[in-house]
Amino acid sequence: MTFMANNKDIKWGAADFGARSWALLVTILLLGLSHPGTAIAQQSADKKETAKPSAPAPKRDLTGVWMLRNPPEMRSYAGATFTKDEPELTPWALEKYKQAKNSNNGKFTLETTNDPVITRCFPPGTPRVYFHPYPFEFVKTQKSWLMLYEYDHTNRRIFIDGRPLPNDPDLSWMGTSVGHWTDDYTFVVETVGFNEKTWVDRLGHPHSDQLKVTETFRRKDMDKMEIDFKFEDPKALIKPWTATFYSELRPNWELGEISCSGDYMDFNKFEK
Repeated sequence: MTFMANNKDIKWGAADFGARSWALLVTILLLGLSHPGTAIAQQSADKKETAKPSAPAPKRDLTGVWMLRNPPEMRSYAGATFTKDEPELTPWALEKYKQAKNSNNGKFTLETTNDPVITRCFPPGTPRVYFHPYPFEFVKTQKSWLMLYEYDHTNRRIFIDGRPLPNDPDLSWMGTSVGHWTDDYTFVVETVGFNEKTWVDRLGHPHSDQLKVTETFRRKDMDKMEIDFKFEDPKALIKPWTATFYSELRPNWELGEISCSGDYMDFNKFEK
């Protein structure tokens, strides 16, 4: 499993994304150990990559496998939510948030949580997908950029053919995305058309079908990219919620296969 390629990534995932349960963590570790050759090779390659200075970023290019690598000062919260401070929620959203039983704060276990990703193996949605500690890859086609996430074969298609955002989109898990370059190193993606079955993050912050997610991918150099987030939802948020995450290129990594329903979910224990 690619996520196990770098020993630092293992520690980071356990600290930031843990709290589902020790059983889940052990299962993930065992999955990583099931591919020792890949893990060792990627760990060695990763050390070589970080030993040399980064080259300049290529123009208008996000191609490759990326891994979130937020700085230490963010790791107390960035594995579960976007900012240290709570977003300003409307009464509607606050009531729904009170009903969330997330397993990230230790109050609820795998057996008592109502997290839809855990209890029903629902797709995480955008932007919740960023909180799964696995890499993602950008692949370019003629009409779009594809974002392929290692977690549960999740993917997004970001159209770059000049089409506008739809006024009445079909509601989906990941939404409908369109993107454009504002300069040679900044790619802006706007996404609308979400169903209301997902949480915004692992803490259970809700959203409505009016949610609009704007991601600004800023390529700093060959190896580093910043991702600015802006969430707008007149039904759930009193004002826009903004944050910045950080990622690093992993040129020698390849996405593995992580299946929610096949690799670490035992549906005999969870909600039917």
